[in-house]
Amino acid sequence: MKEAVYISGPPSVGPDLQELLGMVARGDQDAFSQVYEAVCGPVLGLVRSVLRDPAQSEEVAQEVLVELWRTAPRFQAARGSAMNWVLTLAHRRAVDRVRSVEASTAREHKAALLDRTPAFDHVTEQVETRLEREQVRRCMRTLSELQRESVTLAYYRGLTYREVAELLAVPLGTIKTRLRDGLIRLRDCLGVSA
Repeated sequence: MKEAVYISGPPSVGPDLQELLGMVARGDQDAFSQVYEAVCGPVLGLVRSVLRDPAQSEEVAQEVLVELWRTAPRFQAARGSAMNWVLTLAHRRAVDRVRSVEASTAREHKAALLDRTPAFDHVTEQVETRLEREQVRRCMRTLSELQRESVTLAYYRGLTYREVAELLAVPLGTIKTRLRDGLIRLRDCLGVSA
C-alpha cells in the first residue's frame, strides 16, 4: 500500500482551527501561535491581492492578526468556518485601507488645488481702485459747483451736514437738498442701482 504524500507536510494531529480560535478566545498564547502559523500565509496573500503594495500588505496583515487576537471571542462556528471568518476580517481590513488611501489622496489633491488658487493680486486691485477713483472724479465734474463743494466737504473731509451748512453759511435744509441731489447724480453717473 502506498503512503500518502502531503504537499504542506503531514496533517496536524492537534486541534483544528476552530478549536484553536476557542482557545485563543480564552487567552491561550500557544494556541494563537498555532493559529498564526495556519492563517498568516492566506491572510497575507488575500491582503496583497487587494492592496498590491507589499509593505502595506504586510502592515495590514499584521493588523488583521492583532485584531484576530482581540476579537477571537466573536467567532461563531455556526456562521461559517474559522478560516472564512479570518479571511473575512482580512478582506475587510484591506478594503478599509484602500478606502483610507483613496480618501487621503483625494484630500491631498483638494489641498493641492487650493494651494494653486492665486493669492490676492495687489496689482489688479490697485488698477481697479485707480479706475474707480477716476470714474468718481469724472462723475464729480458733472455736479454743479455748489453740489460738488457740499459733497466734498461732507464725504471727503468728513464734516456733518450741520458743519457744512455753518462753513458755507447756508441753511441746513439747503445743504441737505444739495447733497441729496448731488448723490443722486453721482449714483446715476456711476451706474449704481439703488
